[in-house]
Amino acid sequence: MERAVLVYTTWPSIVEAEREGRILVERRLAACVNILPGMISHYRWKGALERAEECVAIFKTRASLAEPLREALKQVHPYDTPSILVVPAELVDADYYRWILQETENAG
Repeated sequence: MERAVLVYTTWPSIVEAEREGRILVERRLAACVNILPGMISHYRWKGALERAEECVAIFKTRASLAEPLREALKQVHPYDTPSILVVPAELVDADYYRWILQETENAG
């Protein structure tokens, strides 16, 4: 049985996350995207400590679409090196799992 996965990424603005997230759901690369605004990140980039206000986008999809979704995210993402993490879902409600599979059936 194919696993469900969460694909985590961050965006510089809710506008960009929502625009691109909607397109990727429309393409059926994910069944859903949750966008969480108001995150603050501290990180090192090119030798300097940085601070950024970002938002998180969490895509819910099937494991076989994780790589196509990652590629699609890299193509549209404004960051040089976007944070894209694929996290396997350990336990998923059966009805929700069926919904994820149904909504990602004809990905393209």
